[in-house]
Amino acid sequence: LTLLDGICVGCTTSDVTPRNVEDFNFDWSFTLGDKKAYSQADYNDSDWRQLHLPHDWSIEGEFSRKNPATVHGGALPTGIGWYRKSFVTPNIKDKVIYIEFDGIFRNSTIYINGEEVDRRPSGYNSMSYNITRYLKPEGETNIIAVRVDNSMQPASRWYTGSGIYRNVRLVTTSEIHVDYSGTHITTPSITNNEATVHTVVTINNLTTEDKDITLRNTILNKRGKEEKYRETSATIKAGESLDVEMDIVLESPTLWDVTNPYLYTMRSIVMVEHKAVDEYNTRFGIRQMEFKADTGFWLNGQNIKIKGVCLHHDLGALGSAVHRRAIEREIEIIKSMGVNAIRTAHNPPSPQLLDVCDEQGILVIDEAFDTWQRAKAKHDYSRHFNDWWEQD
Repeated sequence: LTLLDGICVGCTTSDVTPRNVEDFNFDWSFTLGDKKAYSQADYNDSDWRQLHLPHDWSIEGEFSRKNPATVHGGALPTGIGWYRKSFVTPNIKDKVIYIEFDGIFRNSTIYINGEEVDRRPSGYNSMSYNITRYLKPEGETNIIAVRVDNSMQPASRWYTGSGIYRNVRLVTTSEIHVDYSGTHITTPSITNNEATVHTVVTINNLTTEDKDITLRNTILNKRGKEEKYRETSATIKAGESLDVEMDIVLESPTLWDVTNPYLYTMRSIVMVEHKAVDEYNTRFGIRQMEFKADTGFWLNGQNIKIKGVCLHHDLGALGSAVHRRAIEREIEIIKSMGVNAIRTAHNPPSPQLLDVCDEQGILVIDEAFDTWQRAKAKHDYSRHFNDWWEQD
């Protein structure tokens, strides 16, 4: 379940969303190599290569069995690379600014105006960083620098790629807002006439005062028309988060299945003193799944066979850089083979892959790790598992 890239499904042109999601893929500078000065705001990167994300620098290299990644890693070069981008501080009064990365391979370190924000060893997990306190005043220019270290090889049993190979967004919203990936939707009860849609919405209060909020959850159908909504109120203590739970009973639901992948959207609006301070949209399907010992998998009361493939994240000659149309084409091809399920071998995939699977009727076994504490390659994720498995 993912934010729909800032799209307000079902909104009209008169709707004004309190959350601004900016495509942050454009106008980056890139270089291979490693110098500490690259992180500094005043570093002159005018001779660096200009490019747009997503980007995989390994696929641009020369194939050689002598490359440290070995033939198991695609026989392509890895190493260390840096990305830099300038951007202007928006109006941040009573606002909070996040930068969201869908994936960086790997060992990434994020800097804003020369200050280290955070780092993450995993190359597959999505991440969100609150960068508000690192920004210059409104209207001034900031520099973000991202160091990507994929030099320790061999690190995998398949081709990984290197770089900021998934999408990036800059999110501006209120200090009271839905958390990153902060919605969890299930359908615990389904009959012929109705379905119970259970939502858990995690709401952050980054102010210095306790706040009374109202959460309105509205179910929109595939055409964007409102089907049902409910509201509930809660108090969130200063500096804390709260899970707000709610059930909505939807009459005559259309169920999601592999032949009719019908998707609804949950529009979650957070209000303070009757004013909308945040809006977050989540697509979901209403479906019932069950495994039975004697007959296997059942979907919405139908016994179906899971016909699946294990799918690694690269896109052939495009490398690991995410391109939605390439993913759609890939899914169309495997569907023509009779496939109705994917095992994401062997890691969290891009949100775009999950979106396409939702849209095209593909079941997903979403894996978390290839390695735990025992290594399969000398420098793989097992080096980080004990410290990072829970957060990842």
